[in-house]
Amino acid sequence: MRSLMLLAAAVGCAADPNIWPLPRQYTNGTVTVTVDPGLSFTGTQSADLTMAYGRYKEQLFPHTGAQAGSLKSCQVTVADGSAKLVLGADESYTLDVSATGCKITAKTQFGAYHAMETLSQLVVFNFDSDAYVVKDTPWSITDSPRFEHREVLLDTSRHFQPIASLKNIITSFTYAKINTVHWHIVDEQSFPYGSPTYPKLAKMGAYSNFERFTQQDVKDVVEYARQRGVRVVVEIDTPGHAASWCKGHPEICPSPTCLMPLNPATNATFDLIKGLFKDVQDATIDGIFHIGGDEVNTGCWTKSSSISAWLQQHNMTADQGYEYFVGRVTDIVLDLGMIPTAWDELWTHFGTKLDKKTIIHQWHNGTIAKEATAAGYRVVWSSEPTWYLDHLQYTWQVLYQGDPCVGLTDAECSLVIGGGGEMWGETVDSSDIQNTIWPKMAAIAERLWSDKSVTSIDEATPRIRYFRCLLNRRGIGAAPPSNKEARSAPPGPGSCFDQ
Repeated sequence: MRSLMLLAAAVGCAADPNIWPLPRQYTNGTVTVTVDPGLSFTGTQSADLTMAYGRYKEQLFPHTGAQAGSLKSCQVTVADGSAKLVLGADESYTLDVSATGCKITAKTQFGAYHAMETLSQLVVFNFDSDAYVVKDTPWSITDSPRFEHREVLLDTSRHFQPIASLKNIITSFTYAKINTVHWHIVDEQSFPYGSPTYPKLAKMGAYSNFERFTQQDVKDVVEYARQRGVRVVVEIDTPGHAASWCKGHPEICPSPTCLMPLNPATNATFDLIKGLFKDVQDATIDGIFHIGGDEVNTGCWTKSSSISAWLQQHNMTADQGYEYFVGRVTDIVLDLGMIPTAWDELWTHFGTKLDKKTIIHQWHNGTIAKEATAAGYRVVWSSEPTWYLDHLQYTWQVLYQGDPCVGLTDAECSLVIGGGGEMWGETVDSSDIQNTIWPKMAAIAERLWSDKSVTSIDEATPRIRYFRCLLNRRGIGAAPPSNKEARSAPPGPGSCFDQ
């Protein structure tokens, strides 16, 4: 089907359109239509859609004083303009633009948002005529994502990310139809989340009083993202990566000199985790909770006389203690009515002992996705090193070759809910996060949205260059796509399109 669409598109232009990610199906013609800067969105109205109409009108027309155009309105028809934002929410849309009008149809407001984003990439400003135009009409686009979960992990522990930075980044995600923030909100280095139930965690565990999130801050970020069709999945990593917890609550750690994994031998640990998770649930709206579970070294347990005695009393090895800990944390999440997600070490250690509701987040290379899906588990795919955005040496071309369903049968692939780029924060703060994420993340975004046949680096190259320049025009500090290393400065003077 796509080959037919490309053949039809080739009537007016040989290359794919400057739309990122590439739509699943499209046809276009050869006629240029002017667009009125007073363009109105008519049809379905809701509180969410009204806000979106305002955002996209501003995005569509950044230059003031433009000439009037012939296309003065866009008819929007949405079956449910107030749909709940959940995993699997319908994001499909159709967009038709011609000399006689503009029409958007979608089942939810989230599909309508994507349609308006696509429209905003079709509308360009002609500096010679001082007018906004859409070239190569009539356009007929039918589009929907390949995967329902398309994430970027944001790490606010290694380096704190202020609210303004987080919101700016979330806005940029919508430009590439990314629909999930995986918020790695705390880790061993710092604990910025201000739990109402356990305030000493942030008071003692944050880097400073200026590098903390209140409960209302989290709610505000979640709502800001929701209004843009972006889910927020929070991760609280346990039992490892938890040294920062010990500053406020040393009673849940093995010893003052050996801080993690968290102490499995006292109910105080699980009481705190339960209260903390409930606080996060109260601040968020998503039904999925990431419990971490990765890189657990149980050495501190065997060095602790009390924990060692507890393990012996319960006839457990240290690894069995790890399984016990994970089981209790999983039960806490399930009891709260949420679905646990965990890094793939849990699959490696425990396999089908894990509750079948658990989503396995693959980050190691290998056969984990195939094994887990073959056993009926759902999977998120973010394979290191290529889809780890902090690995600066991997270019967008390398990322573009990744595929969450490589080596899987169609049945197994149906259990892969998606994947994403992981922006670990060891060398990233608000000064360089944008040009570390972009434009490399665009490569991942297209692999998660567009048809699986869209794999040509040669065909993608002119489009990603254009998309990077579009991000720059929208105030996003995307680095040159030709960089050999991410976030490097431009090599010298020149056009954005030549870098």
